[in-house]
Parts: sequence; structure tokens; C-alpha cells
Amino acid sequence: MSLEIFIARHGQDEDNAKGILNGHRDMPLTDIGRRQAKQLAEGIKNAGLGIDSIFTSPLARATETAQIVADEIGVQPPEVMEELIERNFGIMTGKKVSEVEPLCAPNIIKTNTITYFLDPEGSETFPQLIERGEKVLKKLGRLSVGTRVLLVCHGDIGKMIYCAQTGEDWRDVLTDFHFGNGELIDISGDGTVQMIQLKQYNH
Repeated sequence: MSLEIFIARHGQDEDNAKGILNGHRDMPLTDIGRRQAKQLAEGIKNAGLGIDSIFTSPLARATETAQIVADEIGVQPPEVMEELIERNFGIMTGKKVSEVEPLCAPNIIKTNTITYFLDPEGSETFPQLIERGEKVLKKLGRLSVGTRVLLVCHGDIGKMIYCAQTGEDWRDVLTDFHFGNGELIDISGDGTVQMIQLKQYNH
């Protein structure tokens, strides 16, 4: 049995609720976000995933989500992994989601749910995030075979860890699926990746 990695996105935080681009902003979860974290934990238990360890981004919305999950499923407190922090949004940090296209077009990728900016001043690019994702996977590669790990992080870095594991083109991954608050991706050690589709994750 190989190392198995699950990636969860944090629950809704105050910026998410207000339509603000958070990046490295450090706002707490909303009540909805806390419920999403508990639903995430319930889904993990109901699916019998048997998580052994939890690693989390240092930002509050992720650490709070991770702690709620750890308490609910009965594992050791989460360990902070700095590389799991969300993408640096540069000059877009704190802007409204509705401003992405007016301020960043044509350097954007639009999906049905999100408009991604590519390279505004001061922001990390998606290729840079993939490099960070590779560092995460390298660290996890030192764990014992058979370990099941949960990474609690964010939308952009979560998708780029997915890219780092699969080798898929980041442009395709941005448009292939939506990674919502409290949702979970299973990245198996053999290189296969699948979304864990659990109804209670929807919000």
C-alpha cells in the first residue's frame, strides 16, 4: 500500500463570504465555514478514509478547518506546513472578486465559477505554485508507506499540488473542476487522482 494523500480546501472564511480576494489575508472562518469543516470531517469518517496525519496551511481559515477535522475524526493536532499557504495574490490581494476581469484581462482564465488572474504585479504564477507543490510532495515522500495524509489548504495551491502529482497542464486543471470550500481531492500514491464527491460538501 502506497502513501495516500487527500487535499481539502478550507471552509468559507469572511473574505469568501464578502467576495474578496484573500490570498495571504488571514481572516477567520464564518459559521458556514465551521459547518463545512464539520461536514468535511463527517464525510471523511463516513467514507472510512482512515486519515493518519493532518498538515495545514499556516493561515487561520485552514488551521481552524484542520483542527475541527482533527477533533472530529480523532487524530493528532494538525502540523503546519508553510508550503501549503495560499498563492500570493500580489496587487489583487483584498480586491473584490468582481474586479478580476476589469483589472487583469486579457491575462485571465474564465470558468463557470471562477475567473483566474494569471500574473498581476507581485503575484505568484501558477508554474511557481506547481514548484511549491512539488516541495510539498517531496516532504510527504519521507513518510512511511501506507500512511494516509490530509492536507488542508486553499483553492489555487491545492489545484497546483494536483498538477505536481499528475503532470497535467495547469491550464486544464483550472478549468476541469471546481474546488470549493470543504471539498476533498484524493491523490493516490500511484499517480491517480479523483475528486471525492460527497453531497454534504456543497454549499
